[in-house]
Amino acid sequence: MKKQLTTIALALSLGVALAPALAADAAMSKEAYKAEKDKIEAQYKADKKACDGMKANAKDVCGAEAKAKEKVAKAELDAKRTPGAKADEKVSMAKADAEYDVAKEKCDDQAAAAKATCKKEAKTAHDAARKAAKPAAAGKAPEGEKKS
Repeated sequence: MKKQLTTIALALSLGVALAPALAADAAMSKEAYKAEKDKIEAQYKADKKACDGMKANAKDVCGAEAKAKEKVAKAELDAKRTPGAKADEKVSMAKADAEYDVAKEKCDDQAAAAKATCKKEAKTAHDAARKAAKPAAAGKAPEGEKKS
């Protein structure tokens, strides 16, 4: 019994130690990546087709939302394929850009001054989201802190 427990403990510890290496080896295959990408593109086409019955700016907003959803899904797929900090940053940037594109389109429903204010607010939110998505530059201290 004690020998079995020791063997199980050893196997578990090896499994934990080898997990990162196995995860890297188990990266998404080209076929799985292509299948997921095709699925995303098919969903985009379906979402875009759903916009066909709409009129005026509602149709434009719907199209922007469909495109935004596709961009984010593709960025997330790429992050699954090659995980890491750079991939996470790209996903965050894609989300920020997607939200901005949709927000700008929604602003078009408003009149002159309100439209300009709406677009300015969307741009400010976009800039803040992109800044938050970027990791701190190497060797650079965060704002308000001194570098040691």
